[in-house]
Amino acid sequence: MLVYGDVEHEKPVCEICAQIESGLEWCAKSPGGRERHERLVGCFIKAAELLQGISDRQFALHQKDDLTAEQALGGTLLCGLAASVTRSWKAGFGGELVLPGGWKAALSELSDSGPVRVRSGEGYAFYALYPEGYMAAAERSGLPAGTIVIGLRSIGTGLAAMVAAALGSRMYTLRPVGHPFDRRVEIGSAMASHMLADKEKDFAIVDEGPGFSGSSFGCVADWLEANGVAPERIHFFPGHCGDLGGQASRTHRERWARRPRHVVEFDDLILKSKSEKHRLEAWISQVVGPLCEPLRDISGGSWRALRYLDDRSWPPANAQMERRKFLARTPDGAWLVKFAGLGETGSAKLRKGRLLSDAGYIPEIAGTVHGFLVGRWIEGVAFDIAACDKRQVAEHVGRYLGFRARKLGTDGAGASPGILFEMAIFNTSKAMGEEAGERVARLLGRAERFCRDIRPIDTDNRLHRWEWLLDANGRLIKTDALDHSSAHDLVGRQDVTWDIAGASVEFDLSRQQRDHLALVVGDETGRRFVPEMLTVHEALYLGFQIGLWSTAGAGTDAERRRIEGLVQGYKDCLSRLLEEDQ
Repeated sequence: MLVYGDVEHEKPVCEICAQIESGLEWCAKSPGGRERHERLVGCFIKAAELLQGISDRQFALHQKDDLTAEQALGGTLLCGLAASVTRSWKAGFGGELVLPGGWKAALSELSDSGPVRVRSGEGYAFYALYPEGYMAAAERSGLPAGTIVIGLRSIGTGLAAMVAAALGSRMYTLRPVGHPFDRRVEIGSAMASHMLADKEKDFAIVDEGPGFSGSSFGCVADWLEANGVAPERIHFFPGHCGDLGGQASRTHRERWARRPRHVVEFDDLILKSKSEKHRLEAWISQVVGPLCEPLRDISGGSWRALRYLDDRSWPPANAQMERRKFLARTPDGAWLVKFAGLGETGSAKLRKGRLLSDAGYIPEIAGTVHGFLVGRWIEGVAFDIAACDKRQVAEHVGRYLGFRARKLGTDGAGASPGILFEMAIFNTSKAMGEEAGERVARLLGRAERFCRDIRPIDTDNRLHRWEWLLDANGRLIKTDALDHSSAHDLVGRQDVTWDIAGASVEFDLSRQQRDHLALVVGDETGRRFVPEMLTVHEALYLGFQIGLWSTAGAGTDAERRRIEGLVQGYKDCLSRLLEEDQ
């Protein structure tokens, strides 16, 4: 199924450097504390993206990784910032901030180059992966200062810098290429000779993951062994303690089982930290006051036990796509503490959340704490569409979508119409057969028809019924409105028509009700939505949902039945849409 995609943007280097400089100047003037550390980590992440972009640009020119003066300058700056983050963390966010010497001059020199393509680190944005965890893992590893540290781009650039700074070692970065399950590395002679100058040293391979195959880790280890490095010299720094995925080769799986893996996961780093200053509970208390009881982990669908009377009425949950989330109870009520992303990712969601909250569409937002967004937990009841007037629902949802379209514009776009068309046809063919795929292709026609009408915004992308609550006053409240236009999937930011189609499907609206919803959005935005465009987007939306939920992991038989029922509902909806279009 076609479901996943990478978040990548082209940015001028001078703009990235200016953002880093502004952030570091703010940090230098700050008296200390958690907020200063958060801003420092944000600058570190941007510096890692800068080095990743510079390195990938060089790779694109020469089709291999090699040493350049620009990369060396960026790497020195990044490792210096990693050392600053390490000192700040160890000091409990207090004390004098020590920034790397010559950081302003380095940024000034780097800013003279052209644009680069940067990728947002998935772990930093989605999976509560903290660079400080790699620092802790390096310190516990017992590896010597001479260890050769190899980071795998994208996110491995910054993670390797944390390992290198903790060990006092030199860092290199590589871009594994090729099929996701069969990666390889292309390394120039200068870089190869430097990395392999002393094959008796230890080698640390650093990245997030591993995922389905672990071939990115594996291909670097393959290259090292093929060039004379003894297997017992190779160490891995992954993002979790698990094994390789089901697509791993036998060689990689056997090596992964034999070699040391140095990991400090989120729970040990923050939830169970021996230092109170590093614990999530302490951070939350600084924002909403002291907690009445320990945090309750409601990740992976566990939140459903708080919303529904029994598990027979639970909606499905795609645990592998859910973010870490906790329930915090204070004398002032309960709060949802959800991972929103480190650095600017989390800050942007705070601004968006407060805008939507002030407008009355989502719960109150209290603030952020080093990657987690703290918002009011609404003690409401699950939304039952059967008990509601669908026209009134369409009115409210239409105003909500219209508000997003007016207030949450975007400087970027998600998947193009062509990519969405390909996705819908492919997923339908896989799930419902070639004939159904061909009928979807005929319905969609040529993607170019709609290109001139597309106006990407920060879409909601998640209009499912279980995402809504009725509060004590009977108001319809959206519970999850900040994450899904920048999620780890291929959809991204789309025209508001995508959300109109999503609401129409999820609330089981008739054509007349759907058209009324579109009319309300049109009144809010000054646009007119052609019925044919709405129908096309419904087919696209259904194709994506079929693919997304067909690949969802189901840990229990009950969960599998929920997911299968949802997928079948989407298939039935698409079949009706195709029949109506004939």
